[in-house]
Amino acid sequence: MSSSTPPSPPPAPGFAEALERHGLVAILRTRRPAAPLLDVVRTLADAGVRLIEITVPTPGSLAAIRRAAGEFEGAVHLGAGTVTTLDEVAAVHEAGGSFVVSPHTDPELIRAAGDAALGSLPGALTPTELLRAHRAGATAVKVFPAARLGPPYVEDVRGTLPDIPLVPTGGVTAADVPVYRAAGARAVGVGSPLLGDALEGGSLSELAARARHFATVAGAR
Repeated sequence: MSSSTPPSPPPAPGFAEALERHGLVAILRTRRPAAPLLDVVRTLADAGVRLIEITVPTPGSLAAIRRAAGEFEGAVHLGAGTVTTLDEVAAVHEAGGSFVVSPHTDPELIRAAGDAALGSLPGALTPTELLRAHRAGATAVKVFPAARLGPPYVEDVRGTLPDIPLVPTGGVTAADVPVYRAAGARAVGVGSPLLGDALEGGSLSELAARARHFATVAGAR
């Protein structure tokens, strides 16, 4: 009888690698207290979504990140969105999150995230802002609001700044996802077109179906 120890599973991919591998960040945002955050996170994860952002103003956001991070143990990247202060960066780190997302570019926040070994997705729009975020050490740059300019803008920016990983966010539908990816986006950030009414108590089975579709069109692997 062999006494050999079975091999350990491979380590979970880091945030940057997960962005490229899965191509999709689900964004959970609600003002509703006692929203079914954990049920929604679990449904998304079971359907193949591996990067999940819960915005800081969402009631219970940090507690949900802490709980879900403990449950998934690195198999799913949990992060916080609408992060605008150094205290919030520290709180996300303490809660066990793996990345922070901001609506703007603040080099001090980007550096604080890096110091805490957190991925960072600062928001930017113009080439000047995108380059500033990249040079400050952002893991990737959130192109926001993406819907105003669409995939052609991403393709144009990639033509002159090809080394900056871009994550278009804002108004991205399932039909848009493969177009953005073909334009060179590293990933896309998706909120209500994916979540629907799930955070208001809507059908989790319908959420699961949408999540599987989004993961497929994003080219998740």
